Amino acid sequence: MVALVYLNQALFTVFVLRVHGGDASFVARYLPEGWFALADGSAMRALAEHFPAPELLAPSVLRVQGFLELPLVLLAYATVLRWLDRGLYRRLAGSWLVWAASFFYTFVFCVVEWDLHNPYTMDDIVIRSCSAVVTPLLLWWLADREDDAPEQSSFAQMLLFAVSVWALGHLVLTVYDTALLYNLGHLSGRLPGAVAALCVLVAARLASSRMGDGEAGVALSFVTSGLRWALALFFVPALAVRYGVNFGTPLVAVAAALAICLAAAVHVRRETLSGVGTARIALWAAQTAAALLAGAAAGYAALQLVTDTYYEAGLLRAAGIAFAVVVAVCAATDRWLARRSGAVAAP
Repeated sequence: MVALVYLNQALFTVFVLRVHGGDASFVARYLPEGWFALADGSAMRALAEHFPAPELLAPSVLRVQGFLELPLVLLAYATVLRWLDRGLYRRLAGSWLVWAASFFYTFVFCVVEWDLHNPYTMDDIVIRSCSAVVTPLLLWWLADREDDAPEQSSFAQMLLFAVSVWALGHLVLTVYDTALLYNLGHLSGRLPGAVAALCVLVAARLASSRMGDGEAGVALSFVTSGLRWALALFFVPALAVRYGVNFGTPLVAVAAALAICLAAAVHVRRETLSGVGTARIALWAAQTAAALLAGAAAGYAALQLVTDTYYEAGLLRAAGIAFAVVVAVCAATDRWLARRSGAVAAP
């Protein structure tokens, strides 16, 4: 899907260079600043010069992207689900929820389209509606070919998961800036970071695939199960929450995100702490509080470390580091409590 997005960007650049003399103002005037930084180097100009019938590439202006954006987003989300829990991915992607997600994501995209009204808006809304029908069928087809696998919940696996999600998020943000905003001219500057993120992603996934199952204590099990529930509950409203930050309702978006996290925590508490004694629940509460405080402090420090062009980049970095610290504290305190209880029981 990423390859198709970049192919469209190359064809769009050819169209602008040949048909509009390299001037993208015919469409840029309808959209906010920060779009349409063309890649007009010698290689691209050579391609444009020899491309036959460039006027036929007019659909590359917003229309093709309108079809590809939904599968790109849903496949990225499904990839994260699959890394965490293949069974969960298979159940969600093969259920009616994928149709609900497709509908709500498309609704959000269409609201954004209408807010940025331009001569292509009605075409894009129709195209996005068609994509909303095709994309769930694609996810159903993929999920039907997936086998269940054991849940991964050890400390090392969760750290590799955090690293993988950060690397994927970095690549998605690169695609967002250089392709979805038609800024192919930014690609050369972002390429070293993207290559580094891709290498990290490949290494993390290879390491995860070769790692055996490990045991998780009460606190770490709570965190990993909570993440599964949170991702499942976020699946449908995720895009609405994300765009709520940009389109005038940040408080509503934050409230919705917190409500989903709270619902996930309630479900997991029933699953993880069922049958656990009062003393262990008190220790779990202390572990969780310490982990959340340490994770919040680390995430805040990571957020302040760099000034980002897009707020999502800072949020991604902060969330990844915060999650890594949370699982590290949970794993360390679980192990310490297990050793302590073993030492008490030994005499």
